[in-house]
Amino acid sequence: MIKRLVVFGIIAVIGFFLVDVINHIPFGEDRGNVGDYYLDKTPSELKVSNTVTAIVVNYRGFDTLGEVTVLFLAATGLASIMYRRRRIGEQQIRAKLPSSRIVQIGSQILFPLIILLGAYVFIHGHLSPGGGFQGGAIIATATLLMLISYRKFKVNHNTISWIESIAGVVFVLIGFAGLLLGTTFLQNFLPTGELNDLLSGGIIGIIYVAVGFKVAAELAGVIDTVLLNNRPGAKNEN
Repeated sequence: MIKRLVVFGIIAVIGFFLVDVINHIPFGEDRGNVGDYYLDKTPSELKVSNTVTAIVVNYRGFDTLGEVTVLFLAATGLASIMYRRRRIGEQQIRAKLPSSRIVQIGSQILFPLIILLGAYVFIHGHLSPGGGFQGGAIIATATLLMLISYRKFKVNHNTISWIESIAGVVFVLIGFAGLLLGTTFLQNFLPTGELNDLLSGGIIGIIYVAVGFKVAAELAGVIDTVLLNNRPGAKNEN
């Protein structure tokens, strides 16, 4: 009974705020061109060169938080379905033939370079095309390269979980900081700096770094889980 009351209370609160937001939407009024507003305000107010980044992280940052949450839930659901616990006397190993020495050496060379590229993409997401999702996906491909090159390459899921959790908490805490120091959730409360500078855009660059780490961790975990195959007698294979 108490559980039902709690669920009903949560639904009632969410419903109240949804109705309140809808009532404040000026339906039918001439609000001008939204695209022109973003193009004009992004460089002048936020000091961000990439307008898409400003829209995704600042103007509709709450929606982006929801997208990151959906990605987390999808990754968790997939991992829970496909993950198989290792039995006694068996090892988790990817069902594939060993790669050639040339592929292994090449993957060792490319691995740090791909990670560096991914980090560059999400760190500079507010200055150039790219961002947290793109940079995180690039880093995940580096993990995929190592997984398909080395049969015994392992991904530490505990470390991934910590990275993913810390990145998500940073995103939410920045949002609440905007609520406490400003007026709205995820409000840009930090100095915006100068246009085209790395330390510009206020909270936008920080959020994209957090998103980059979170996406990279989630996708790397999913890739590792998908490629793993629990096979009897695998411990005797090279």
